[in-house]
Amino acid sequence: MPCPYCLHGETKVVDKRDADNGFLTRRRRECTKCEKRFTTHERVVSDLKVIKKDGRRELFDREKVRVGIVKACEKRPVSMEDVDQLINRAEVILKSKQGTEVPSGMIGELVSRELKRLDKVAYIRFSSVYKDFEDVETFAAEIKKLLGTRSMQVIKAKR
Repeated sequence: MPCPYCLHGETKVVDKRDADNGFLTRRRRECTKCEKRFTTHERVVSDLKVIKKDGRRELFDREKVRVGIVKACEKRPVSMEDVDQLINRAEVILKSKQGTEVPSGMIGELVSRELKRLDKVAYIRFSSVYKDFEDVETFAAEIKKLLGTRSMQVIKAKR
């Protein structure tokens, strides 16, 4: 790993920690020449491919999924840790499927289901893009379904 300050090729690892529930390794490094310290992050690269609606295939991009979730969770009481855990759960489920290719719809459904548990407003926001809501009636129908499910949970809890 070259030093980002002096570009010297030799560095030593001073500290190593697992982060993000074991999905990420954080290494604190020190240059053997200029003695400056810097941090690197290591994550397993996925060979998972996503089959898009138009048939194209592209590599699974964790950051792309994160951007969509963060937009849906904007100004909501959802922490970045919650978002990372959601992505980790989704990625584990996707990698456990047969084969190395998954349809984009499967990712959308998985994220929607996880967001529904995490934050209902974020779920509606994400679903409106993922399911391509075209009008207010579609929003209303989805909210009605959500309220119907919630009403049933409240009724069962009161019994």
